[in-house]
Amino acid sequence: MLAYLIRRLFAAAVMLVVIVMVVFGIFFLIPKWAGVDIALSFVGKQADPAAVEGVREKLGLGDPIYAQVWEFFKGIFAGRTYTGGGDSIHCAAPCFGYSFRSEQSVWPVLTDRFPVTLALALGAAVLWLIFGVSAGVLSALKRGSLWDRGAMVIALSGVSLPIYFTGMVALSIFVYGFDLFDGQFVPLEDSLSGWFGGMILPWVTLAFLYAAMYARITRATMLEILGEDYIRTARAKGLKEHTVIGKHAMRSTMTPLLTMLGMDLGALIGGAILTETAFNLPGLGQAVLNAIKNQDLPIILGVTLITSLAVLVANLVVDILYAVIDPRVRLS
Repeated sequence: MLAYLIRRLFAAAVMLVVIVMVVFGIFFLIPKWAGVDIALSFVGKQADPAAVEGVREKLGLGDPIYAQVWEFFKGIFAGRTYTGGGDSIHCAAPCFGYSFRSEQSVWPVLTDRFPVTLALALGAAVLWLIFGVSAGVLSALKRGSLWDRGAMVIALSGVSLPIYFTGMVALSIFVYGFDLFDGQFVPLEDSLSGWFGGMILPWVTLAFLYAAMYARITRATMLEILGEDYIRTARAKGLKEHTVIGKHAMRSTMTPLLTMLGMDLGALIGGAILTETAFNLPGLGQAVLNAIKNQDLPIILGVTLITSLAVLVANLVVDILYAVIDPRVRLS
């Protein structure tokens, strides 16, 4: 088990370096090769030439590529000082960039909006796991029944309908129609009940999409596993059905679900843009949308980095859970 964990941690460390280098390449190298003025992208097209030149010096765009990569990588862990244009700006660690438009470090912007996105992702994940997996298991056990067909029709609807459409429908029915919710986000520190009431509809809307996918995957995986020899052996030994399903079949079913969960949660940490926009949630997704509108490239870069890191951490946790669920993984 220890050797497995060491291998996974080492692989995660290597992947972290690769992620940072790829993000640097996307935002700095590729635009340069395409003939785009990177400094102009960071400061805005309306800036005067002196300001553009100052940003070019602060970013070290005239330095060799290896020096730029090192400064970018070092800034994440040790902070960075942007010097040029007659002034100096210090970006404390972890430095995910500096917005020359709003004149502030990117990291405080991310940490201010991160709790909203995290609450949205975790709350929705709990709902889609409970309802999606339960519906998938019941559909597999009652294959061909009315429940199975009805659940799969609903699942197909959940996968097919755009999330902004279901969000608008939820708002029109439960907020503007029956007035069950006020539809306004309330910070947790202001009111627990108000925060919970403002998050219910976003949770349900986001969970509806993912629960549909998890129900279909669970059903297909469970049907395949129920035909395995060890399941027939367990039943032949006289084990009760709930033991066969809960202890044997579900353990194998959880492996692909954990893989999906790691990827989905990691991606959602970067912001559920459509859901946050539909319900006006001040999360990372809305920050990205505002940054695109304002052409604030450092914010987009910072969210890209934190999303990549979230996917990396989520998959590392999934790998550890693999070892808990499947003893064969610990021996590999």
